[in-house]
Amino acid sequence: MAAIVKDKVLVVLQLNGGNDFMNTIVPYTSDLYRDVRPTVAIEEEDVLPIDDTLGFNSNAAPLKDLYDRGKVAVIQGIGYPNSERSHFRGMDIWHTCRPEELTTEGWAGKAVRELDPTHENVATGVHIGIGLPRAMTMLGVPVTSLNDLDSYGMMTPIEEHQKRERSLDTFKEMYGPAVGTGVVMDYLGQTGLDVLKGADMVAQAAASYSSEVEYADNPVSKSLRDVARIHLAGLGARLIYTADGGGGNGAYDVHANEVASHPKLLTNMTRAVMDFYQDLRDHEASEEVLILMFTEFGRRVRDNGTGTDHGSGGGAFLIGDRVKGGLYSEYPPLQLDQLENNEDLKHTYDFRGLYSTVLEQWLGIEAAPIVGGTYEQLHPID
Repeated sequence: MAAIVKDKVLVVLQLNGGNDFMNTIVPYTSDLYRDVRPTVAIEEEDVLPIDDTLGFNSNAAPLKDLYDRGKVAVIQGIGYPNSERSHFRGMDIWHTCRPEELTTEGWAGKAVRELDPTHENVATGVHIGIGLPRAMTMLGVPVTSLNDLDSYGMMTPIEEHQKRERSLDTFKEMYGPAVGTGVVMDYLGQTGLDVLKGADMVAQAAASYSSEVEYADNPVSKSLRDVARIHLAGLGARLIYTADGGGGNGAYDVHANEVASHPKLLTNMTRAVMDFYQDLRDHEASEEVLILMFTEFGRRVRDNGTGTDHGSGGGAFLIGDRVKGGLYSEYPPLQLDQLENNEDLKHTYDFRGLYSTVLEQWLGIEAAPIVGGTYEQLHPID
């Protein structure tokens, strides 16, 4: 009997606020690292070594476990030229691949258009969260968006309508100031409640889900559990987008109290990823799923006494059964005379190359029209 070939699925996990890559993949043997970070540097005994220069923060132990199994590709030094330190503009650039202009057309929305050009399935693209990230927007492309599967399934029709209205209001508030309310209203008018209309179908289908994995009681775990439920429902979702660290500028924005807050973020996030991966494996559904985890920028090399400020070069991760694990690209140089703007890590790899890698090597989509050009691809996918 021939094996059933399943469509490949991309799950995007966005870390809101600018994750500190230096304290996630730690240059633990560098004296310079400790000199410039007297407050927030990770002690050598709190690092899980990859080699004799780099190691995982021990609070990211689940991710290190997956790395040791060959399931994690660490993309070092990711960013783009003339990095923008604004949360909104930085994330906007990551979402649209357009550093030189403002647009409502997101890279993931364009990918959904290519995956389902006739718009046959409103669940081809699914967003878990409040509002709709610009990455998922594309005029005329339906995307299903809902915040929480459990609460959605228990709402009355009136509550569902009110939640939809709040989601649309959030979208308008997020993007109206940047590109103009007219552009946003045109998008909503032409795409309409397609951004939400698949929620009923998704919530009903996901109700049949069962699992032996006990996800933690925190937002990122709940979101990834919902992603698992949607994927396992067999609705044909090909690109599922969610985020960790909502609220304000994002929980990963560790200007202060980083020593207390960042370890908890890494613990919750990496356990959630491990639970999600295990859930898929238990359901024999891990082979067709690739996780892309990114953040809008890194942090500055020097600490500020209690945390770290916005920087540039950071890191991203690809996770899955079909990943060829290891370190990719180059860790940014730490020497003070090689820093960007005398204080930032330089980017050593353009994020549009990573998108191109995933789009072409995983989803089978031509990347250049989506990312706005041709960029160096890596080869972390089996």
